[in-house]
Amino acid sequence: MSRPDALMQDRIQKVETWRQHGIDPYPASFRRTHTTEQIRTTESQIGAAEIAIAGRLMTLRGHGKTAFAHLQDGSGRLQIYVRQDALGERYEQWQWVEVGDHIGCRGTLFRTKTGELTLQVGDFTMLAKSLRPLPDKWHGLTDKEVRYRQRYVDLFVNPEVRDVFVKRSRIVTAVRTQLLDRGFLEVETPVLQPLYGGASARPFVTRHNALDMQLYLRIAPELYLKRLLVGGMEGVFEVARNFRNEGMDRSHNPEFTMLELYVAYWDYEDQMQLTEDIVRGAAKQVEALQAHFGEHVVDFGAPFHRVRFFAALETAAGCPLRGVDAAGLRAVARRLHVEHAPGDGVARLLDSLFGALVEPGLIQPTFVVDYPKELSPLAKDHRSEPGLVERFELYAAGMELANAFSELNDPLEQRRRFEEQVAARAGGDAEAHPLDEDYLRALEYGMPPAGGLGLGIDRLVMLLTGSVSIRDVLLFPALRPEDPPDTTEDAPSPGGAVTPA
Repeated sequence: MSRPDALMQDRIQKVETWRQHGIDPYPASFRRTHTTEQIRTTESQIGAAEIAIAGRLMTLRGHGKTAFAHLQDGSGRLQIYVRQDALGERYEQWQWVEVGDHIGCRGTLFRTKTGELTLQVGDFTMLAKSLRPLPDKWHGLTDKEVRYRQRYVDLFVNPEVRDVFVKRSRIVTAVRTQLLDRGFLEVETPVLQPLYGGASARPFVTRHNALDMQLYLRIAPELYLKRLLVGGMEGVFEVARNFRNEGMDRSHNPEFTMLELYVAYWDYEDQMQLTEDIVRGAAKQVEALQAHFGEHVVDFGAPFHRVRFFAALETAAGCPLRGVDAAGLRAVARRLHVEHAPGDGVARLLDSLFGALVEPGLIQPTFVVDYPKELSPLAKDHRSEPGLVERFELYAAGMELANAFSELNDPLEQRRRFEEQVAARAGGDAEAHPLDEDYLRALEYGMPPAGGLGLGIDRLVMLLTGSVSIRDVLLFPALRPEDPPDTTEDAPSPGGAVTPA
């Protein structure tokens, strides 16, 4: 702990004062009878019975022999009223209580002259003495960096922040319930993987000492979930924590949550309908069918739009692009001032052009369908258009929300595409897929036709809560350290290093 300032020193001294009087300021428990929400909803049934509540003291104002305060628990706030003649000798101990302390109170309810529901305190218990003063009551905790770093303070000082995470929980529950009600089986797949795959991304790398082998934090659960289809599990899903060693911006965090699901005998058309149902169901759960996001109102209640990949891109670029080689795409990118690397191939150039020219304009929920094969090494060939695959992505408010395929289940074609990815890696594409022999072996046993879907939970929560940064919907987002780490004391032992990819 850093050197305490004068205010902290004073509070530390009060801890000693409690102890000198034989009172533990950090007792093990407190038996409360009601939360503040329960009191408000059952007030008429409580009558004159004594009740017990507990929480953090958020305000305190004294008037000689009386005091008013607000106690906050996980469901809300309630005013409390303390009188010297009610507490007797314990009123002296009340003088040691400060804003920020956790206390338990027993007493009876009444309403003040202004009509505010209030607990008249007959007894109280110190539950946890706060050593740090709360943020200034007028300015609060407003610095974004401090709020993310000290989320534990942000949550009790800014009620609207807690409300976002309550809604997040309800959104995840709504997604999970819809799938369970449809007969899906929830499963868990490895987070530590000997070979990463299922997405184009750089992994985090670690090492298992006992097995003396390199492992990767998963970038996606896809290839394991599809192994389960081979095993006869016909509808599976996972709400998965994924990890990608990439940059951070308003919609990217290196650790994030995805819903991934796979269904035997479905295709991407089936997944489109399911995706629309899941998203709309989650929006209803938090009353956000018309979600306010920045300057936009995103309507999740109306049927989602559909547009084909090349139709949207060629309209935005003002020229034909299907079948154009890398040199031609680089020329288009230069003309339209789209950032790209000199060595980018067709896949990266198409992705960059689409991201710059089309994505920002996809405000209302829109399925972009029928992608070029170069962008989709795990998707099935389009059944009627050579060079395309049966894939869609869902966009809203200019962000990608979901990605889905008719899954490639031809092991010979999958091997050929993996080999193309290996060649791309050799050419410098660090995010190309590695060749997974065990996954190919699984396909060789026969995987039924299937539809797969990945849905970004964090981004869905962003849209349905009006949060413009992914950091606002993650309880503990990734941050730079407050102080540069001392690498001399914590250097890993040989064979136990954790290194970036």
